[in-house]
Amino acid sequence: MAERESMQYDVVVVGAGPAGLAAAIRLKQLAIERGHEVSVCIVEKGSEVGAHILSGAVMDPRALTELFPNWRELNAPLNAPVSEDRFMVLTERSAFKVPNFLLPRCFQNHGNYVISLGNVCRWLGQQAESLGVEIFPGFAASEVLYHDDGSVKGVATGDLGVGKDGKPTDAYQPGMELHAKYTFFAEGCRGHLGKQLQERFKLRAGADPQVYGIGLKELWEIKPEKHQSGLVIHTAGWPLDSSTYGGSFLYHMENNLVAIGYVVGLAYTNPYLSPYEEFQRYKTHPAIRSFLENGKRIAYGARAIAAGGLQSLPKLIFPGGCLIGDDAGFLNASRIKGSHCAIKSGMLAAEAAFAAVQAGRTSDELATYPESFRASWLYDELHHARNFKPWMSKGLYTGSLMFGIDQTVLGGRAPWTLHHRHADHQTLKQKTAVQPIDYPKPDGVISFDRLSSVFISNTNHSEDQPCHLTLKDASVPVRINLELYDAPEQRYCPAGVYEIVRDANGANPRLQINAQNCVHCKTCDIKDPTQNIVWVAPEGGGGPNYPNM
Repeated sequence: MAERESMQYDVVVVGAGPAGLAAAIRLKQLAIERGHEVSVCIVEKGSEVGAHILSGAVMDPRALTELFPNWRELNAPLNAPVSEDRFMVLTERSAFKVPNFLLPRCFQNHGNYVISLGNVCRWLGQQAESLGVEIFPGFAASEVLYHDDGSVKGVATGDLGVGKDGKPTDAYQPGMELHAKYTFFAEGCRGHLGKQLQERFKLRAGADPQVYGIGLKELWEIKPEKHQSGLVIHTAGWPLDSSTYGGSFLYHMENNLVAIGYVVGLAYTNPYLSPYEEFQRYKTHPAIRSFLENGKRIAYGARAIAAGGLQSLPKLIFPGGCLIGDDAGFLNASRIKGSHCAIKSGMLAAEAAFAAVQAGRTSDELATYPESFRASWLYDELHHARNFKPWMSKGLYTGSLMFGIDQTVLGGRAPWTLHHRHADHQTLKQKTAVQPIDYPKPDGVISFDRLSSVFISNTNHSEDQPCHLTLKDASVPVRINLELYDAPEQRYCPAGVYEIVRDANGANPRLQINAQNCVHCKTCDIKDPTQNIVWVAPEGGGGPNYPNM
């Protein structure tokens, strides 16, 4: 194979999400302020900035205002200020609205904005490029490079034009090596390089297991008379049972658009549970269906979120680089918000790296990044919310009561910190210990099947490339997952990637992986009970192409 070329930068950023873009922008702002040039590049596996970005999203503008105090004059796409908060507890037929005065502050959104995070990232990308950041979309960072002393040297992008057999095709192009004094990993939740770094440098020593949720989302255009710009609705309860963590969001954007979604905690125990089917069932509730009737569904996607909070954060730094954004786990699950946390973490890391580059340092640990995090409002916010997910793991009613006391009586300053004891892949019960769940067939109007949903995610992968959903042991899906758990990968995947297929007489089951359907949500990498599935980066430019998500 051909030799890889290399390029040298002061800082290389992996991922053009809110954390990576904010870090790159802050580095360039500091370079201008201090008159000290810093070279920065971003590699992004999506076909364009924003293509793989999916979030609710209601945005707290605090961090964005620190990054760009004049974001309004710069026409940042925050166009729908929150006009009303509603929190409802659903039963199968009815909805009880919780009075707003009883809601903890984390569910109050005055001063926030309903946004498309993908469009905010596109705007941030424009700001970054105007400051001189080089952005390379369509290039997936596939490998971490190391110096002889073990410090991070940079990353290599994946080779293009490699066939299913792993051999170069006529279209083969070798990847590029990007070397840096410091490399920022901003891949989002369960980043595959971040996962490797956490193992190599033992960054999780002393931290709780990270716990996750899967967020599923659709974008609908609804009738104007049903639309209220800035209306924010959250629900808990039905269709999930009270012992399973989850809830919904329905956000009214501008132009008669609503973002509707469902989050299911991946610590659920019943292998027959399907987050996708729970989402489709939720939309049929009378209180939700009424918004969607006679509307049009125009986009779909899914993405895992890191919900462990402060006690699940790994060590953030290692020789030659750091983790930022949701690659580290900067998300406030109690507020269902992560973009402001991601932006702030990127800024803090940028300030540490700029000082190091200015001082002539390279490839060491950016110690001032975690120090400045500890002194920041971001730490205070996450500390305030740290007991939310542990309390909610006790069940909807007990958890809500205890977290309500934690927030309203104790002001988030309880003298104790609750802990996560188990990783999500350890929580499934065997199929003989649970009842299967009978989900209704989709009606094609309000609820839909997986394949029609994947179609409107605009997901595409070159079919002649190695499968990016790899198995450590090819016998495990049938020998263990099917035998003990009735192949839960068929249900936890929101895109129909995993199927058990049999021969004509129903014998000889095997796992079929439809990798071209993958929306890069990372749920399989998280929830697989034997941790046999390992997600690696496919060819750059593949995956979903999300509009306005």
